Amino acid sequence: MLNKKPVKGLIGICTAAALCASLGVQAQTTGTQSGSQGGSGQTGSGQTGSGQRGTGQSGTGQSGTAQAGGGTASGQSGTQGSTASGGSGTGTIGSADRKIVTDLAMANMAEIEVARTAQGKSQDDQVKKYAQQMIDDHTKALNEVQQLAQTKGITLPATLDRAHKAKADKLAALSGDAFDRAYMAQAGVAEHKKTHGMLTRAQARAKDADVKALVTRLTPTVEQHLNAAQELRGNKNTAKGNSSTGTEKSGQ
Repeated sequence: MLNKKPVKGLIGICTAAALCASLGVQAQTTGTQSGSQGGSGQTGSGQTGSGQRGTGQSGTGQSGTAQAGGGTASGQSGTQGSTASGGSGTGTIGSADRKIVTDLAMANMAEIEVARTAQGKSQDDQVKKYAQQMIDDHTKALNEVQQLAQTKGITLPATLDRAHKAKADKLAALSGDAFDRAYMAQAGVAEHKKTHGMLTRAQARAKDADVKALVTRLTPTVEQHLNAAQELRGNKNTAKGNSSTGTEKSGQ
């Protein structure tokens, strides 16, 4: 007759061994799933950090670690792909659109430069008020141009070109009423007519949607500046004519 105690002990040992084996399989499976989740999460987000967290969570099982590592590689590939795609997007703008953006930057820079000179040299309150509006409006417009240029990968000039610098220097050499008349005739009327014509041509020629939208936004402001300059210049000429007539009559 068999002793029941050793048999029961043997059965208990076998049961414990089977349970341990089952837990081991589950741990490996969990490691594999954790690694896979870490890898897939990394591929979706395109960030290396997610893949690393996936590796840390898997802990058990070589399969989980390897798959998490694959997720890290996928994340790096996704990041590089995104950067390359962004660079390609900014490089698609054509030379004509680049010139439009550059010309707009130069026109705004020139208006700001001579308006600052007018603020310091003019003795006419109306001229000084007009110059301050030019500083405010063209600074805002220049900021928009610079933001667009940065988005499109366009390098803008930091200083005035030779032609605009020569005009600014010529104005700065004047003073008194001669300066006011020259400023309103040149920066007020002539330059805004030139800029308005450039915007009209750009509206038809621009291919890039963002460049075309910027041209559309800036056009009404330039029109308002031109109209204000023509009105102010006309008023000053009328006042000067009346003054001259009064002097002649007084002389008679």
